[in-house]
Formats: sequence, structure tokens, C-alpha cells
Amino acid sequence: MTVPATMRAAVYHGPRDIRIEEVPVPVAGEDDVLVRVLRSGLCGTDVTEWVAGPVMIPLNQEHPHSHHKGPTIPGHEMLGEVVSAPEGSGLEPGMIVASGAQVACGECKTCRAGRINVCERLYTLGLNANGGHAEYVAGPARYWVPTPEGMDLDAAGLTQPLAVGLHAARRSGAVAGDRVLITGAGAIGSFVLAGLRHLVPDVEITVADIDPVKLERALRLGADSTVDLSTDATPVARHYDVVIEASGAPGLLVKGLAYTRTGGRLLAVGLSAAPQALDPHDFVLREITIDSTNALVTPDDIPTAIEILATTNLGAEMLDSVRPLSEVAAALDELATGKVQGKVLLDPTR
Repeated sequence: MTVPATMRAAVYHGPRDIRIEEVPVPVAGEDDVLVRVLRSGLCGTDVTEWVAGPVMIPLNQEHPHSHHKGPTIPGHEMLGEVVSAPEGSGLEPGMIVASGAQVACGECKTCRAGRINVCERLYTLGLNANGGHAEYVAGPARYWVPTPEGMDLDAAGLTQPLAVGLHAARRSGAVAGDRVLITGAGAIGSFVLAGLRHLVPDVEITVADIDPVKLERALRLGADSTVDLSTDATPVARHYDVVIEASGAPGLLVKGLAYTRTGGRLLAVGLSAAPQALDPHDFVLREITIDSTNALVTPDDIPTAIEILATTNLGAEMLDSVRPLSEVAAALDELATGKVQGKVLLDPTR
């Protein structure tokens, strides 16, 4: 494959300022794979940077985990075709690969424990370095995973966000026989649901949300029951072994404590726009374990996500649309105003 000297990319310059520009094609280092991007997903983090950033994108500020400074190419949900790869990586030109977008040092205490997602020197392609909202991207080969031959590109394009849901499902500690409540049936809540149903089939899952359309989807994705929070209905108090707060809606993490049984677990997934005050009297005296989850662990979660997407209709359930790269700003506006129910993928080839 002949690689051009320049490429089209969506370059982030600040809040509501993403420009389609002609920029140099990245140069792959000796440990890097060069990938022609076929799909690049938009997520809540991209929306936050669009509306209120820069938060994680370094822009013109120094960032403690950044290998880049200045206008940045976002896009950390990436799928593409290998153009070149280092010898011994197991990757070959023409392979279709998905990425967790993480770059970890591999040497710190958390990396040695397998928790590369909280590496002391972690940076993320598409956040702290140039990412996949472009025709090409380069990054360490060890963080790219091949997809099965012939796998649907749109489904495979959802690998990274599903992997985030899988990691959350693992972090929840849910085991067979548990009663689990997931608050939030948006994209992340749906991926947590799908991941949990795959990892621990014998759990009883209830999903709560204010949107009946999303709740219907939750039932199709494997929820046993739903609670419509737009009515007076509420989940049963102190009933659930595990409560997973995936919405980020103000107050729902606090309410999650009331739904958790004594001795149960509460997992924070969604990020609230404002701080939430937790009363320690309740969770201390009832010995509730409060935990959190962040991103994914590429070698654990990306292969499992690919397996799920290759063998189920999850991709079709979760995908809203595939847009050309030029529509990135319009798509971000739609996501920011809640006009989109599912995932939006960009196709930089058009």
C-alpha cells in the first residue's frame, strides 16, 4: 500500500472548534504499527472536550501524561487496516485491528499487577496524543488486536467502548446468583450490561433509566427487568447485591447506596458533572464496598469484546450511524444535545 505524505484529519483547537485539515501522515516508530483508519468512534469524553474542554486533551497546556502538545487529533475508539508493523509483533499488512488506545509503561507497580489502565505514566491515543479521527494513526503494536477475517467493520468499530463495559463488569465483582442493578441504559450502561451478561450469565440484572426506548433495548440485550425512573417507580431499597451506576446523573450514585443490600457492592462508572456527597454513616455501618472503574485493560478486554461483537447482534443494536469524517462537528453537537440514542462512528475513508 502506498502511503501519502499528508492526510485529512479532524483537529481539535478548543471548545466547539474542530477543523478538517491536511496534516502529515504519522511516522511509525520501531515498535509502532501504522494503521489506515476505517472506523473511529465518538464517545462521551469527545463530547466533553467539544463542549467544555480542553480537559484531557493537552492543547497548549502541559499535561502530565501527554506525549504531545498543541492542536490534537482526537479519536480513541479505533479500528483500521495494518499498513506496516514491526517484525515479531504478530501483525501483518492487511489485517483489520482494533485498539484499546492505551500506551502504558509496562514497568510501574500497577503495570506489573496487570492494571495497565492506571499506569503511572499512561497516555491515550486520541486524548493525550494524536488519535483516530484521521486517515492514518500510529501507535505501539502491542496495543492492537486483530479481528476475525470477514468481521463486519461497523460492529468491530464498537470494540473499544464494549471493552470499557467489560472492564466495568469485571470490576463489579458480580458472581453467579447475584442481583445486579445498572442505573443508566445509555451506551456505557448497555455495554456494561452486555459485558456482564457474557462474563456472568447466571446473574439477575435490572436496568433503570428515564428513557423507555433505551429500557426496551436493555431487555433485548439481556436485562431480566427494567425500572422506568421517569415515573414514580424506584428500584427496591437494599435489595441488590451489586449496584452499578453508569449514568453519571446527579444524585444517582448516592441513591445507589439506598438500593444496595447490607454487605453489598456499589460501583461508580458514570462521571457526574458536579461533586456528589456520600454520607459515610450509611455505607460504613452497613459495610458496603464502594469501588470504581476506569477505561479498560487491552489484553484482557479487547479480545473478549471482539468475540462478543463477532458472534452477536450487539453492534446492530448499539450503532446509530456511520458518518464521513467531515461531519464530526455536527455529530458531536447531536450527541451533546441528546439527539442520538446509540453510537456514532466516523469513516475517515470518505
